[in-house]
Amino acid sequence: MSYAVVKTGGKQYKVAIGEKLKVEQITADIDSQIVLNEVLMVANGEAVTIGAPLVAGATVKATIISQGRHDKVRIFKMRRRKHYQKRQGHRQNYTEIRIDSIDA
Repeated sequence: MSYAVVKTGGKQYKVAIGEKLKVEQITADIDSQIVLNEVLMVANGEAVTIGAPLVAGATVKATIISQGRHDKVRIFKMRRRKHYQKRQGHRQNYTEIRIDSIDA
């Protein structure tokens, strides 16, 4: 079982081959191949390689499945006894990717 820890969109994800995950929006077309270069760790069976901070020469190849938006998050701010109420909503964009290969 091989897996890797990659960084994209300011967040870190543990990924394995064939896995699907939603990451921060990446501007690319659907069904296109992307390469994630910021690999922080690669594990292949018992062999674990940890970068400082990145693993040299390691890449993760992925395919973009879809682009979309998450469910709405409702923000409600209120100050009691001050007649202050503020309502706001937010929908974050995402890109769903499928991990194709991990090259160490």
